Amino acid sequence: MEYGRDYGKPEMMAAAMIREIKEEDVVFHGLASPTPMVAMKAAKALGKEFTYVTLSDGVDHEWTRPPCVASTLTANTYEGSVAAFGLDSIFDLFCSGKGDIAFLSCLQIDKEGRIAMSVLGGDYDHPKLRGPGGAGSATLTQVTPRTIIWKTTHDKRAFVGHVDFATTSPAVDKWFTVITPLCIFRKPPGEKYLRLDALFPYTTLEEVKENTGWEVEEGDAPVLEPPLPEELAAIRRVDVNNILAFEFK
Repeated sequence: MEYGRDYGKPEMMAAAMIREIKEEDVVFHGLASPTPMVAMKAAKALGKEFTYVTLSDGVDHEWTRPPCVASTLTANTYEGSVAAFGLDSIFDLFCSGKGDIAFLSCLQIDKEGRIAMSVLGGDYDHPKLRGPGGAGSATLTQVTPRTIIWKTTHDKRAFVGHVDFATTSPAVDKWFTVITPLCIFRKPPGEKYLRLDALFPYTTLEEVKENTGWEVEEGDAPVLEPPLPEELAAIRRVDVNNILAFEFK
């Protein structure tokens, strides 16, 4: 399977997300989450039995409905739901230990896994950029067994040596994973720093180093298998409008 012909960075990231989901998991994504939305619908298409939960939206919606817009607070993830959850219920669910994965994103992230979602540059009252804020991330990163951060750009503006104002940081006793267009980083329970866990087939260790604002250790990170034919078929089945490409434009 040749990169650029059969799949690209969007499909590789979606495949990596699909593989994180295990049978019987309770999996959450928030607003403005087109990449995990498509990945989770595709995981359903592959026959994975898990509970799909979204912010202020549906539980186990009719996943066969292809998304028509990138927003995830629409019929994309609501029609046919067996129940509806609000943000307070999401917090209760995960704080009570009944959630397994939370897909979250960020503006910036550093080597310790601290993420910035509130402000960048300047000071808190007069930042260069004011972001959407933590919403659920400050709570969910502390109580979710497997937090998964996705970021569709991988450069030194996003992957910095030190986040000046951290909206949240990983819990010391939980798994923390970061999926980028180039690779996967992980921070296992008890470890302080993110480590390179896997490279994507079309990149190199040198490219990852060049685009990361901290020193990436050499290690022996394997090359992740390209998207399987069945994974690509599932992605295309649930995403006939190519919403997956939205974050990569």
